[in-house]
Amino acid sequence: MRDSLRSKAVTICNDKIAKKGETVGLSFYAFFANKNDDPDLLMEAATWWIKTHELDHFEKALKVRDLILSGA
Repeated sequence: MRDSLRSKAVTICNDKIAKKGETVGLSFYAFFANKNDDPDLLMEAATWWIKTHELDHFEKALKVRDLILSGA
């Protein structure tokens, strides 16, 4: 995952955790606006989420953030 997406995803996870608590879930779509203006970046996130880590559609934001921060 490219650094810019990694940084954005961590920020979004942190924001969700701060607002809704450590049990809040999200999908990789949370990292994007409600429009497909960068399909390559969306596919990069989807590949990381689905193929690389075999995550469910919704996962705990805390788990996702920790995976990203670990460099996985």
